[in-house]
Amino acid sequence: MFKVDLSENRLVQLDERRFSELKLNEREHLQEWLVKTPEALGEELLIIQKEFDGFEDTRERLDLLALDKEGRVVVIENKLDDSGRDVVWQALKYVAYCSSLKKADIVDIYQKYLDRWFNGENAVPNLCEFLGVEDLDDSVLNAGNDQRLMLVAANFRKEVTSTVLWLIGHGIRAQCFRVAPFGFGQELLIDLQQIIPTPEAADYMIGMADKESEEKSSQRTQTLRDDKRHAFWTKTLDTLRARGVSRYENISPSRKYWLSSPTGVSGCGYNLIFGSKIARVELYLGRTRADENKRIFDQLIQQKQKIEGRFGAELDWQRLDGKKACRICIQHSFDGFNEENWPVMIDWLCLYADKLEEAFSGPLDRLNREMKSTGDTVGTDVNVPS
Repeated sequence: MFKVDLSENRLVQLDERRFSELKLNEREHLQEWLVKTPEALGEELLIIQKEFDGFEDTRERLDLLALDKEGRVVVIENKLDDSGRDVVWQALKYVAYCSSLKKADIVDIYQKYLDRWFNGENAVPNLCEFLGVEDLDDSVLNAGNDQRLMLVAANFRKEVTSTVLWLIGHGIRAQCFRVAPFGFGQELLIDLQQIIPTPEAADYMIGMADKESEEKSSQRTQTLRDDKRHAFWTKTLDTLRARGVSRYENISPSRKYWLSSPTGVSGCGYNLIFGSKIARVELYLGRTRADENKRIFDQLIQQKQKIEGRFGAELDWQRLDGKKACRICIQHSFDGFNEENWPVMIDWLCLYADKLEEAFSGPLDRLNREMKSTGDTVGTDVNVPS
């Protein structure tokens, strides 16, 4: 690693250090860095446990247990200056142990982690937000043999890299990350790079993984749950159009749990939600920046009494502090996958979708004019509920 010396227009090589000489250890330092910044491993990961030892008939414990955005279990094993000879065998045992974890096991493991380290946050909504689903029943966790393995160390022995390459060639999702500390005056810099697979091999593997994911996605869209959603939205859109609601004229039925239509304010949408246990109508504030969503929410809630008077019922005002988006909604409990309930659900959604637009169209139009007059047009027109 080099520092640029602009005054002399040259590169100055930084001193690579060893973790041992810096008196840094695996558990208190490297592991905690990854817990707090898992994206350093090149993707969004959700850490669900550390020092996990929930294996039957063994006292072994793995360093970090995580989920990726596809719901796959990721075993992360950390070493410092040397990977050692047996790290692959050790990690593969952990992956094998974790392959039997069911969805309920994963929720329980994550809940225990949150109880101990995060004051008892609720695991289920956190998992739903991370996976981008409305209901955890809509997700697949730890499917089949799709578990993944990540090894992190300053140096990898040849027997380790050879074994990992062999595993990759046989369809095991394995990666090696080299982590190296560098001194820069009184500062410590960390270089964390994926070294296996190489970039060329990674491109090939990503292409194969995308093909496999596409095939699995095509299969999933044929499931009863997805087919029912499509049928439900088809009936809902037919009803909306029969009632002359032009907002949904150019929207096609979806296999997702939501339908979205624009409000005229960038990044803010009217959403209809079809859940397995509820139906919901909402104004979803999903602009790019969290502060913009909070500001719009705060301006709208000042008109709460007037808006709810026009709406004809109380609304649930969810500022969602700590999250990017905000939501203002009303919902009702239904057994969504019982088709006998669909006529009542559809009537309810159509009624309150119309009421919601009537209640918010004026305030949103005024806000939109104000933002345009001040040049505040930053946002996105993609309104995906989380």
